[in-house]
Amino acid sequence: MTVGGREPGPEKKGTDSTDSTDSEEGPERQGTESASGAGEQSSGLRRLRARTPGRLGRLGRLGRLGRLGRPQPADVGSGLVTGLFSIPEGMAYAAIAGFNPVAGLYAGVVPAIVGSFTARTVLMVTTLTSAIALTSQSVLSDAGLDAKDPGNIATLTLLAGFVMLLMGVLRLGAAMSFVSNAVMTGFATGIALQIVTGVLKDATGYTPQGHNRLYQLGDWLAHIGDWALDATLVAAATIAVWAATRLVKRLEPVALLVAMVLASVAVAVLGTDVELVRDIAHIPASLPGFSAPDLSVVPELLGGAVAVALVALAQAASIGPSVPNPDGSRSSVNGDFAAQGLANLAGGLFQALPSGGSLSRTGVAVSAGARTRWAGIFSGVLLALIVLVCAPLAERIPMPVIGGLILVVGGELIWGKRHDILLVLRTSRLSSAAMILTFLATTQLPLQQAIVLGAVLSLLLYCAQAARRARLVALVRDAEGRWHTAEPPQRLTAGETTVLYYDGIGFFAELPHIEAALPRADDADGAVLVLVMRGVPDVPSSTVVKLLRRYVAELHRHGGRLVIAGAEPGLVRTLKATGLDRDLGPGGILPAEHTLFAPLERALADAARTPGRTDDTSAQR
Repeated sequence: MTVGGREPGPEKKGTDSTDSTDSEEGPERQGTESASGAGEQSSGLRRLRARTPGRLGRLGRLGRLGRLGRPQPADVGSGLVTGLFSIPEGMAYAAIAGFNPVAGLYAGVVPAIVGSFTARTVLMVTTLTSAIALTSQSVLSDAGLDAKDPGNIATLTLLAGFVMLLMGVLRLGAAMSFVSNAVMTGFATGIALQIVTGVLKDATGYTPQGHNRLYQLGDWLAHIGDWALDATLVAAATIAVWAATRLVKRLEPVALLVAMVLASVAVAVLGTDVELVRDIAHIPASLPGFSAPDLSVVPELLGGAVAVALVALAQAASIGPSVPNPDGSRSSVNGDFAAQGLANLAGGLFQALPSGGSLSRTGVAVSAGARTRWAGIFSGVLLALIVLVCAPLAERIPMPVIGGLILVVGGELIWGKRHDILLVLRTSRLSSAAMILTFLATTQLPLQQAIVLGAVLSLLLYCAQAARRARLVALVRDAEGRWHTAEPPQRLTAGETTVLYYDGIGFFAELPHIEAALPRADDADGAVLVLVMRGVPDVPSSTVVKLLRRYVAELHRHGGRLVIAGAEPGLVRTLKATGLDRDLGPGGILPAEHTLFAPLERALADAARTPGRTDDTSAQR
């Protein structure tokens, strides 16, 4: 039976939804990757895992994750397309945040290889994203550190990787569920606006004034007459080439790359005088080298690293549900957290910026035909070879071309969020307010502060909604023995039994509403109130116990009695630990049973034997 929109059924026994594969066979147990025979585990590894308990045992599963399977021809092509796509996007994201563009390229090498090797979401590509780049720049700027210093970057990347790995090992993937869709929509839209405003100078030659991003956008539009003609035309032509390329279905995944190459060639041939990449940074024709962290800045960056990790993990948490594993196995948020942590721990030592699961780069890989995790590994390897061979050419890319491409990326992000924005606006005023406040925060505050504010808003939104929906529902049995729901009575009737279902979670903020709905007990002689609390797994607040104790005392003064039926084990332990079982008396707490209404029927049978009853009914009729 469903009561108050929720079924008070027996206690569920299942796996953690954020890490549902922990009790399953390995993610490559079936399908393409298992066809290679790599799914077989050595007996030594099985014995080691059996001897290693707890969280250390979960680390041992990395051996299982490392089963790569046999690469498919499509994986090579997908890796090449993804690696090529990483050139303009990686450089653009690094440049917009004030980093050396080469750091954006390197973020697509080691992190992509390590992340694809270990991720539980097989096709997820780990690399630099716009939100991570901007958050990293904000953290370094807020700490007063140089964003181009390799030691600072390495330290921030390693710290962020450690936080990610720790969250994965501690199985904190469920923490991401506390960041609501409304807050993430506002945050993502604000990030997209930052992307757009960050390249207005590169795209048009005019630097907008003001600190707030919305003000900068308005200032840029108000000074259209100050835009540099050459830079503006180059950016506009780049966007036009991109749009035309997307009309060709086979070229759609590499439209950004085609636009970058053709526009750059046109600028070189025509001799257009615009700023080039080499004017702001040197891109060496070499593989990423070792980069030692500066341990002296750890205290300044530790808090910011947590913010960078949260931004990265919040973005990556949506990839698993969006991109199912080709072999049909389940992904794991906790496993992906750990994989991204390992990717950053490795990438931080090889000149990479902080990285995370990239939905856009993963989408490119899937669209290009990725079949196994080898696609992500190939993307990192092939990108390294491209940088090694073509670095001098990358230095000749015009900055207005990159600016035009980033305007495209930012515009697509905003356009892609239109449905989520409309959904939130149509859902509730509280959700809309949380989305708008988070968006405004990203336009004004440092991003690490904006994401913390968003998380706080998510929790406040949850608390407000939980408090508003909590209620008491009367359960009434008709002459045929069927149960129906009704409004709670205003007062208890002497000698009768009343059954109420507590439709809430025991949260302290909901208790004033619950207390106001409890029937008055001034005429409760011989009355029994059966309170069904099957939906409350535990009591998170002592306020609940205080409320129940006050009501029990009031009932006793007027000759009535309270019985708590269907209590879950955690609730029973709490009630006994606080002494409420003594206040209720013998039979005052009836634990939940596998048979749904068994505790309620027992309570009604006991109530029928209560002295002072005026009828022999077992419940309100």
